[in-house]
This record gives sequence, C-alpha cells and structure tokens, in this order.
Amino acid sequence: MTQKITIEPVTRIEGHAKVTIHMKDDGSVEHAYLHINEFRGFEKFCEGRPYFEMPMITPRICGICPVSHHLAAAKAADALQGSPAPRTASLLRELMHMGQVIQSNGMHFFELSGPDLLLGFDADPAVRNVIGLAHTAPEIALKAVGLRRFGQEIIRTLGGRRIHPNFAVAGGVNKALQADEREKILAGIDANLETAKMGVSIMKDWAQRNMEDINKFAVLKSGYMSIVNPDNSLNLYDGDIRLVDNQGKQLEKFPGSNYLDVISEHVENWSYLKFPYYKKMSFPEGVYRVGPLGRMNAADSISTPVAGAEHKLFKALSGGKPVEQTLYFHYARMIEVIFCIERVRELLDDPDILGTDILNTKKDYKGEGIGILEAPRGTLIHHYKADDTGKLTSVNLIVATGHNNWAMTEAVDSVAKTYIVGGEVREGMLNRVEAAVRAHDPCLSCSTHAVGQMPIQIEVLNSGGEVTQTISRD
Repeated sequence: MTQKITIEPVTRIEGHAKVTIHMKDDGSVEHAYLHINEFRGFEKFCEGRPYFEMPMITPRICGICPVSHHLAAAKAADALQGSPAPRTASLLRELMHMGQVIQSNGMHFFELSGPDLLLGFDADPAVRNVIGLAHTAPEIALKAVGLRRFGQEIIRTLGGRRIHPNFAVAGGVNKALQADEREKILAGIDANLETAKMGVSIMKDWAQRNMEDINKFAVLKSGYMSIVNPDNSLNLYDGDIRLVDNQGKQLEKFPGSNYLDVISEHVENWSYLKFPYYKKMSFPEGVYRVGPLGRMNAADSISTPVAGAEHKLFKALSGGKPVEQTLYFHYARMIEVIFCIERVRELLDDPDILGTDILNTKKDYKGEGIGILEAPRGTLIHHYKADDTGKLTSVNLIVATGHNNWAMTEAVDSVAKTYIVGGEVREGMLNRVEAAVRAHDPCLSCSTHAVGQMPIQIEVLNSGGEVTQTISRD
C-alpha cells in the first residue's frame, strides 16, 4: 500500500532532495539515503566567458548566498590576472562578507531552524514554520528580522542591492565607503549584537532541555575543515585551509591554491552531488565536515571578545576535542554571527576602510586563479583557467554544501535508524529526517546548479525492494 501525505510548508531547506529508507522485515531500518537529484552544469556553461565576468555571473548560482560566490570569483579573478586587491578593497570585501554571514546564518537559525527549536519537532506542521513562530514569539521574530536586515543593509550599502550586488571586480572593488555610510552601519552594531547573543541563549536553553536528543541525533565522527589565521584562529575571508581529524589533530594546513593536492571527490550513482574527501585517507575514511560546526572545531580560538569567550564554552562541551553532535551546528552558527558583528566593528574602526585606493589596475597575467573563502555553509573554492584572450577554458567549483554531502547522508541514515520504530513513519519523524539535513544548512541548488521545485520525499521500501509508504513535501 502506498500512501502520500502532503505537508506544508514546502520545506525549510534550499534545493531538491529525496530520501529513500530501506526497511528490514522486522520493521527496522536497513539503510537510508539522501539523494540530490538535480543536475549540476554551471561549471560547463561558464566556459568561453571572459574571466572578469565571473564576479557577476557566479552569484546567479544562488539567491541565498550570492555574495559568497561574488567574492570568491573576484579573488580567483585577482589571482588569474595577477592583480592583488589593495588593502582598502580587501577590507571592504570582508565587510560585505560579514554582512552576508550575518544575514544568512541569522535567517537560518531563526526562520528555518527556529520553528523546531522554539515550537518542537513534533509540533503541528500547520504552525511549525516562520509564521507560527511569529505568532508564538513575536518579539523574537521581530529581532530576527532586524538582524537579517542589518546584514543585508551592509551588502546594499556597498554593492547597491541586497541580492546579486555589483561591487567586487578583478583587482579590487568599484566603490569606496563614505563616512556617513560607515556611521550608519556602526549605529546598528550594539542592538544586533544583543540579538545574536539572544540566539545563543535560546540554543543553550534548548540544548539543556533536549540533551537526550542532542546526544543521539546524528552524532558523527569525521574530520573538520576551515580557513584559519596563522595562529589557527577563525578567519572567514582569507587565510590557509586547516584540516583536523576526529580527535582534533591537525592533518593538513595548506594554501587554497593547493587544494587539488589535498582534496578529491568521490561519486555515487544515486546522487548528482559529489563527495569530497581527504586524499591521503581515501573515501570514506577521509570525509570531513565544513560550515559552522567545522569552523568551530578546526579553529583553536576566535579573536573577538564575546565570540571568543563563547567559543571556549563550545570547546568545553567535548573536553577540547571536536564536538560531534550535529544539532550543535545551530550553536556554532550563532557564535559566528556574534564574531561577524564584532568583526564589522573592527573593520569600520580601521582608518583604511574609508580609503580611496580600491582598484589595482596593474596586471601580471597568469591565466589561472583560485579564490577561497568561508561561505555561511562552509569552505567555498572557485578555480578558473583562461586562454591568452581571457576566455575561460576550465571552471571548477567546490561549493560548501558539497563538502558536507557525506555528513548529510550519514545524518539521514542515523536519524532514520534512531527514530523509526516498528516500521511506522510518523510526520514528526519526517521532520527529524529533514532536520538532519537542515542542520547543515544545505544549498542544494547552489551545489548542483539546477532549477525546479524543492520537495523532500521519503520512500519506505520493504526487504524485497517494494515501496510500502511514501511521505512527500511537494
């Protein structure tokens, strides 16, 4: 018997995915798979375009984090044409990046994961959404909207619009920051820092009341990867890439330009999304996680005071070893928001932020360039090769969500095995499976570059491979 249940809202992830759960005869789960069944073609159709167009083309990969692609493309174009950005331009790019992480992480925590944390995994799906959250906790909802607006206004101030900004170009940026614009951004820091601290308090309070779930919900052993400063402190915009193992021991620390020496990609026939891994350990032993949890585990410290103090508390959760509980992605996410707001203040207090030396017009053409940064969802890599005329001959993108593909798949399998009892699939279980993916904040269209509807579908198969139950969001 096949049953189809439609649940609203459509979903609280970005992209198109399907989960298949294979059952044993005794009603327990044999294995669950996360299928990313969109085709990825963005790299191929960028070939033949001039490299300097990429900062405007690649943001169209995604409307959720266009700034990340915009800036990674600009950094790759800098390297390709041999034009390092002047210091003021680099400061302004990082400022825009901080706005991107603030608005994206803040939106995910409050609007996408907030309904689970504040209303419960088993709440009525008719109210377990951002509208229900606004009715239940209007003051929190208003502050959450203000936090996202703060990040978006930083982007708009620099790039002219909140989505798909026109700002970074090969060799620098196209607009200087004005003194009155600086003062307006500064005026919003204190209130939004309090909102971010409120988010951390919400998460810690929820964790204290739901520790049983935290400690059985997709607790995974993996490596962790992030960009860091020379002292291994957190950096979201520039630095070397650090990879640590599941005990926190450093495996590699390397410049992003050497990523092909360290990372490779595995392919499975049931997903269009590839599985990156650490070459020296092969697949799946060399899998790792990125994003907020990856960054908190890969970094030894955070330089800003409030986020730095919170990061020490985060590290203490596991006695200094990596925190493996998937639901702590949400805690890590809000620590990062605090860091970004504090970093905005530091950037705006730098005298060079109002400088006018914003574009390097000298070129030492290399024909190849790699740009990396920490997108909200994790380490983002853009790699371009161009011919002597500047036309792209090769484009390789390793998008943050791709790094986490193994982790999302394992999380789905773990949660299904933990919460399905006796073969019965309840709506609350569907939401928990989705939450296992959601914790990683995936951008599935971003990582596969396709268009279309965005349902999640769960199929329950018996030991003979027959579909016995279907639950879908479409």
